[in-house]
Amino acid sequence: MAAGVLENLISQRRLRRARLLSGLIIFTFLTMHMMNHMFGLISVEMADYARRWFLPLWRNPAGTVLLYGAFLTHITLVLGSLYMRRSMAMPWTEAAQIILGLLVPILLIDHIVSTRLASTLFYLRDNYEIVVHSLWTKAPFNGAKQALALLVIWLHGCLGIHFWLRYRPWYTAIWPGVLTVAILMPTLSLLGFMQMGRTMSTPVYLMSGFPGGYYDPSALPAQASQQLHEIRLALHGTFATLVIFVFAARGVRWLRERAHLITIRFPEGQAISVPRGYTVLEASRMASRPHYAVCGGKGRCSTCRVQIIEGSENLSPPDSQEERTLSRIKAGPGVRLACQLRPNGPVTLTPLLVAKSEVDEAPDSYEAIPGREREIAVLFCDIRNFTTLTETRLPFDIVFLLNRYFSVVGHAVEQAGGRMDKFIGDGAMALFGLSGNAELACRQALDASRRIIAGIEALNEQLANELPDPLRIAMGIHTGPAVVGTLGYGNARTLTAIGDTVNVASRLETVAKDLDTKLVLSEPVARLAGLDLSSVPSQDIAIRGRTESLKVFVFEKGVRKALEGLVIDPSAS
Repeated sequence: MAAGVLENLISQRRLRRARLLSGLIIFTFLTMHMMNHMFGLISVEMADYARRWFLPLWRNPAGTVLLYGAFLTHITLVLGSLYMRRSMAMPWTEAAQIILGLLVPILLIDHIVSTRLASTLFYLRDNYEIVVHSLWTKAPFNGAKQALALLVIWLHGCLGIHFWLRYRPWYTAIWPGVLTVAILMPTLSLLGFMQMGRTMSTPVYLMSGFPGGYYDPSALPAQASQQLHEIRLALHGTFATLVIFVFAARGVRWLRERAHLITIRFPEGQAISVPRGYTVLEASRMASRPHYAVCGGKGRCSTCRVQIIEGSENLSPPDSQEERTLSRIKAGPGVRLACQLRPNGPVTLTPLLVAKSEVDEAPDSYEAIPGREREIAVLFCDIRNFTTLTETRLPFDIVFLLNRYFSVVGHAVEQAGGRMDKFIGDGAMALFGLSGNAELACRQALDASRRIIAGIEALNEQLANELPDPLRIAMGIHTGPAVVGTLGYGNARTLTAIGDTVNVASRLETVAKDLDTKLVLSEPVARLAGLDLSSVPSQDIAIRGRTESLKVFVFEKGVRKALEGLVIDPSAS
């Protein structure tokens, strides 16, 4: 029982959360520190004035424990995760983050010793005058190294946050702004440092406490400098020893585990022999076997899942993280996550999502965005009797007409805040709510339908002399959960949605055609949009594949008038 409690306390999930939290604390400190540097674009005095507001947050006992405790915790957990990894085969982005993380202490130790420790032990004034003078005038090589350290730490932190948030819908919506801030922050910070250095290097600048050039306020007694040098060497040596120890321990573990190999077999005949304790995903990577793992092997997605064929008796039961993911996808018997599955003996299995090797991919293809279930609204639009309308027209005329029609639909959807999914023949499909809530999605879809109707009426007026009969459209709108992700192959890949919600919306567009009306929308759309449609005819229709009928509203005429009270402002929700 005690072992179980201990295992729960130090589970991989808790360790990842601790690493994330400690990293966020360090990232917060770095962000504030860089903002302080930016004031150097105004003046050295302004940077020092801002520093008086910045330092008290971190140089009190609680702030000191929080910051340096987070720093030591983060380093310890990173080294621990390096030891726990059974294989060093990994995507290049993950490898870059690890390498940058290992560079951070190497680049940062000198700065910590020269500022915080020198200030604490020998009462050195580590204000901007002293620090910039030391790094820009006395030792420019150290200044370049600290500029590199700032970039490395910032990039390492940005990568970590990006990997943490990249599959959250709201993060996708703010990504352009996030990227802009991520580029501007280090740029303005380093420009502030350079501006202060240039200012202080001019002959007219007189450092406070440096009258007449008799002494350098940034200099320390020889004994103090020697002690700081020894501390510096000790910290570098300690970190280097820890890194060497981790990799040496990995080597010893590998030699011991070679005596206890297990075999993982795949249906096509491939067999991979790995030491006991390796996950199936690690085994696949060691053998250079393509294996999907969108979340990076953290058990947050199910793209690496496998079906156990033989050897289930050699498997431990799933832990809480794996159990939650498997329950979420309603996995059948024998389905496990390859990133969490550590066989104790031989096992035969098959991946359920077959990954293609790089040589099988099209040259311009890119990794698929994983499917995420979201509450969206879907609009289908089609031209009624299009075949009859175009059977006597030349192909060039048909293309011209379709492009004008597609322009109206696409422009209306974009203006309403939606995304055009695809055009199929004379039909179109649009998605709403990819970066918002369901209420806003429904209002946007209805607004798009209103704009499409107005645009088609204007198009009919423009082409009155060209068309034997005016264009008439049929639209269907439904809302609900759908799986949104990147589907396709090569250059034909695109972000789309699949699921029952999409099928129902398509069915409603067909109903609109059958009823010879412009728009049919489901009751959930009207309810979420906040529309009062008591005067609009409604009926219950049967949907193929559904046991219950669906209430829909049929707009025979006056669609735009019925939607006049529609509010699109997101704050209204």
